[in-house]
Amino acid sequence: MTNHATNARRAIATGLAILLATSALVPAAHAEGELGLLVWEGYADQSFVKDFEAESGCKVQATYVGSNDDFVPKMQAGGGGVYDLLSVSADASEVVIRSGFAEPIDTARIPEWNNIYESFRTVPSLNIDGQVWGVPFTWGANPFIYRTDKIATPPTSIGDLWKPEFKGKVGMWDDKSMLYNAARLLGIAEPFKMTDEELEKAKNKLIEQKPLVRKYWTTAGELTQLMASDEVWISYTWGGLMLNEAKKLNLPVAEFMPKEGADGWVDNWMIVKDSPNQECAYKYINFMMSPKGQCGVSTVTGYSASNPVAAKTCMSAEEFAAKHQDDVAYVKQLHMWQTPERIEVYTNVWNAVKAAP
Repeated sequence: MTNHATNARRAIATGLAILLATSALVPAAHAEGELGLLVWEGYADQSFVKDFEAESGCKVQATYVGSNDDFVPKMQAGGGGVYDLLSVSADASEVVIRSGFAEPIDTARIPEWNNIYESFRTVPSLNIDGQVWGVPFTWGANPFIYRTDKIATPPTSIGDLWKPEFKGKVGMWDDKSMLYNAARLLGIAEPFKMTDEELEKAKNKLIEQKPLVRKYWTTAGELTQLMASDEVWISYTWGGLMLNEAKKLNLPVAEFMPKEGADGWVDNWMIVKDSPNQECAYKYINFMMSPKGQCGVSTVTGYSASNPVAAKTCMSAEEFAAKHQDDVAYVKQLHMWQTPERIEVYTNVWNAVKAAP
């Protein structure tokens, strides 16, 4: 193992101390056949879960997260007896694996495995110690969103969220990934490998922005309501989910991809170690990799599907193209999330930003 890899592993292990320090209440343990999900919004929507429950005989209980940093603390707080499936993004999957909260995936039990984009199922963060630890099921970009009736000139830059005229109307996600955006705005080449000096610059840039920020939000619903109440005019987003929710309320909004580039991500199903509901867990994964699951999530969230074979059977040709299902090279244009080599330092810096006056 190279020194680089060894240092990365040590950083991840050390970072667990930070993540595990945050306690979180979890629901009571559930019975066999009641599948506990710890997931992002939109991944257990009744529009498709009802079909899964009818077909499988498994009942779904979902708890939502607002950050990738939520998974380990919730598991540490007793989630091993509550949750069976996690929907972990690629930048946090190795942390969950190294913490001992996941078990390897038996890909022979995933009929659609070879139909998943190869670039997603072969990423190093899911292929560790000769085993596969997650099933990629959805992906996308994190652009920015703005109220078109409040901001006449379409924004084009991350820097637009630092404009004085938007004081008190800016929304930012309560997550250390805001450091990546500040880094790109500052022209820092490696946002996931920042030096102490670079992190200090990113921290100061975000502190500079604080007087403009109305709220560091944690959920899609929270941001949607902030925009609906005219409290936020411009914000970072999770992509299509926020746009979909805003349009349901007939809000005049639009997304924009900043000239500095946007975040990209892949979310993966991970089975909790020693889950007593492993059979239901595999059934849910397989349902989610089928046309019903792939298009179910995509319809609710606006995200893209990781199984283009399934997506082609349930999406129109126009939707298939619009979601880049025929152009996975689009991913190369995005700044795909990675686990920061010094995750504990990044977490501390983000907390310092929030604690600053």
